Amino acid sequence: MTEPYYDNKAQYDRIRGYIIPGETIFAVYDCKGGGTGFVGITDRRIIFYDQAFLTKKKSMVSIPYNQIIGIASVDEGMIFQTSEITLLTAAGNYTFQFRGADKAHNAYSFIMNQLLGQAHPQLKG
Repeated sequence: MTEPYYDNKAQYDRIRGYIIPGETIFAVYDCKGGGTGFVGITDRRIIFYDQAFLTKKKSMVSIPYNQIIGIASVDEGMIFQTSEITLLTAAGNYTFQFRGADKAHNAYSFIMNQLLGQAHPQLKG
């Protein structure tokens, strides 16, 4: 695997502090808009810094891929002209506005590959 991508070294270092043994960081992206300051994407989960819109306190939030139901991207006629993706989970939806459509597309592609590549024993008949 190549070196992880990050927009801001301090944000990367914060996410790195939450990584468990055997987990690999793909990227840490700085986000625009209120609430979410940055999002880390690993091979096992999404980790994001919530600035009080979920818990009334600043928190690091982890969403394992097996808790993600789907992922949405705004489609305005052109593929990946948006910088925003939304994760759909049983606990609610989480929207991330990246600093560029290319970063949103990279995040979307990596997350979809993780979701589609995972075994889902609950679907076996």
